[in-house]
Amino acid sequence: MRMYQVDAFTDRPFAGNPAAVLVLEDWLDEALMLAIAQENNLAETAFARPRADGDWDLRWFTPAIEVDFCGHATLATAHVLLAERGEPSPVGFQTRVGRLQVAAAGDGYRLDLPCLPPEPLDRLPPEAMTSFAKPPLHLFRNFENIFADLGDAEAVRDFRPDFSALGKLGRLGLVVTGQGMAGERADFVSRYLAPGAGIPEDPVTGSIHATLVPYWAGRLGRNKLLAYQASARGGWLGCELAGARVVLIGQAVTFMDAQIFLPGASS
Repeated sequence: MRMYQVDAFTDRPFAGNPAAVLVLEDWLDEALMLAIAQENNLAETAFARPRADGDWDLRWFTPAIEVDFCGHATLATAHVLLAERGEPSPVGFQTRVGRLQVAAAGDGYRLDLPCLPPEPLDRLPPEAMTSFAKPPLHLFRNFENIFADLGDAEAVRDFRPDFSALGKLGRLGLVVTGQGMAGERADFVSRYLAPGAGIPEDPVTGSIHATLVPYWAGRLGRNKLLAYQASARGGWLGCELAGARVVLIGQAVTFMDAQIFLPGASS
């Protein structure tokens, strides 16, 4: 069985966020898909299968669970379909969060995602409090993550998470964010931590920007923004708030085109 590994939200290997991609005729057993994700030990492994209507069904697995929403593995899957398999642009994906669409755009791609507006949050969960030396300026959340605005990019880069405590949040992730510093290219920066979901720190996360973009668009008074995820690998995302949708601009490169061998599966 063929499997690709793609570095997403980057224009070169060894940067951005790696995701594995398998294009299937039909779903494998869920336990087998999780086992493949565990074997890969990447933040996400994506599985896609064609639909009769021309779209693709898409699912994402971390080494621990199946997740509801993943942006970088969506970009990686679109890159495989468009650049490696020659499918026509755009490609549509049916997912747990609705229909996602990715189109080729210059030397990169445009990801059309649902906008998930920030929901008010009064206080941090107890499991998250030990990670903060002082209270965040603003707190908000969406259906799968809590968000903490630390004020500026320096505070985000200096943030020291208590991974053991954060792991007790289970599937709930923590995003820390802050405004770009004077003289920086980025309008805002972020980091994403979800140890309870098998992702201690994600290198570059498309899905969190479905909430970060409307938040920062409101704070900064602009619908077009440039974001940087300040992980060790790092990655840039062009962002646009377009009504009920968020558009992300990013690049991707194929790192690996491999043959994997599964018990009871033909090659």
